[in-house]
Amino acid sequence: MDRILLEHGSGGKKMHKLIREFFAPEFEMKSFGDSAVIDIINAERRTLNAERFRLAFTTDSYVVSPLFFPGGNIGELAVYGTVNDLAMVGARPLYLSAGFIFEEGFLINDMKKILVSMAEAAKKSGVKIIAGDTKVVNKGKADGMFINTSGIGVVEGGLDISPKNIKVGDKIIISGTIGNHGVAVMAERNGLSFNPPVLSDTAPLNHIIQEMLGYGEVHAMRDPTRGGLATTLKEMALESRLCFEISEEAIPVAKGVIGVSELLGLDPLYIANEGIFVAFVKNDAAEKMLDALKKNPLGRGSNIIGEVVESPSGKVLLKTRIGGTRLIDMLSGEQLPRIC
Repeated sequence: MDRILLEHGSGGKKMHKLIREFFAPEFEMKSFGDSAVIDIINAERRTLNAERFRLAFTTDSYVVSPLFFPGGNIGELAVYGTVNDLAMVGARPLYLSAGFIFEEGFLINDMKKILVSMAEAAKKSGVKIIAGDTKVVNKGKADGMFINTSGIGVVEGGLDISPKNIKVGDKIIISGTIGNHGVAVMAERNGLSFNPPVLSDTAPLNHIIQEMLGYGEVHAMRDPTRGGLATTLKEMALESRLCFEISEEAIPVAKGVIGVSELLGLDPLYIANEGIFVAFVKNDAAEKMLDALKKNPLGRGSNIIGEVVESPSGKVLLKTRIGGTRLIDMLSGEQLPRIC
């Protein structure tokens, strides 16, 4: 490999290989989650108080094309995506920064729409955008605009949400239907229309996550964005060194997404999402948690899709509708580039 390819940004095998072979050794990276959770210490290298005080920090860049798509735009996507990455480690998001790279000639009215949507998204999420930066590059060098964000939040009550905490017997819950965001972006990009229309599921998950954490017994969470549900589950299976058995029949997929997938030869399991999460929950708490999720508008489509078993280590096994078993791997290549 001597050049960066589109596939290196897909969230699949090539991206993971790139990170592990080049970034991880140089930056001494030990984990690869959506956010880093850190202990705050003072100059004497002691914790600030008797109870562990932990912060979560994340950063992301948004290069979605087109900038406006059914159900959202790059601005609110940037806010919600950053908030959700913090929420996945159990953090309460507090502050965001936003850096903008505009292409010369970008329409002021489009910029205003995006900024307004970001402000509304921040308010809805309960966070503040407190710092930022703006750059302009020559026409043709930025595809309209790109946004880079960073976010910080606080992890309270000694929470430890991580794939390393997944246990045999855990139930796997998904909070909603899969594939909506990727299909919505693809449809807009290619001038396709569907009846009923497929809308992006972009939404802030921090409030529903905090509600869920109140029930306890949540061991790990992740939002299946790039690479979709399949890639996310495979990542977590490798990190936990356990096996996940999931049921195709239990995975909720909207009719519109099924139709588009069949028409274009796409697999919904690998299509990106922006407003759902996967949670690994203690067996005896799963049904109670599912009932609570279904009462929230963002969790109405939630379902238990499988459970954790001991072996084969690092595998994801899908029980198909026809009774067979399919081995699930990370996305190889790029189904839908530039979706976030």
